[in-house]
Amino acid sequence: MNAGARREKLMKLLEEAEGAVSATALARTLSVSRQIIVGDIALLRAAGAHITATPRGYVLERGAPGELRTVACRHTTPQDMEQELNIMVDNGCTVVNVIVDHLVYGQLVGQLNLSNRYDVSEFIRAVEAHGAKPLSDLTGGIHLHTLRCPDEEAYRRVMGALKAAGILLT
Repeated sequence: MNAGARREKLMKLLEEAEGAVSATALARTLSVSRQIIVGDIALLRAAGAHITATPRGYVLERGAPGELRTVACRHTTPQDMEQELNIMVDNGCTVVNVIVDHLVYGQLVGQLNLSNRYDVSEFIRAVEAHGAKPLSDLTGGIHLHTLRCPDEEAYRRVMGALKAAGILLT
């Protein structure tokens, strides 16, 4: 299979996927190395494909329903981070990303796409397994999240629960 045909097949696999697909799984399916997939994804993005890398793999962006909202938070412990994310997904929202404003690099964005407690627990497990630090460590715990909420009421529930937990930055 030539490179063009492989990238077409790669796009088809992402279009048909129910969720995130790892580069390793895509490489196995297409009988190439993981590095080839990473390069193909970069070329597809450069050509205009809206592919997002998440902690669980690649996702093709679709016109997902719901309202996008931004919430400002502050926490200092990993337990607070897990509590924060669970509050968001428990109230029906998807945590699209995390954003920090770095003094040198400007705005840094980490794609998350967490929709349920399983997603949150897998994210927390990956952070712990790799000894990774949250982006919010760069800014004293202050960060933003973009949420995709099914409606305004879900957003209000998230805001109320974050405030009650002492995580909402006010």
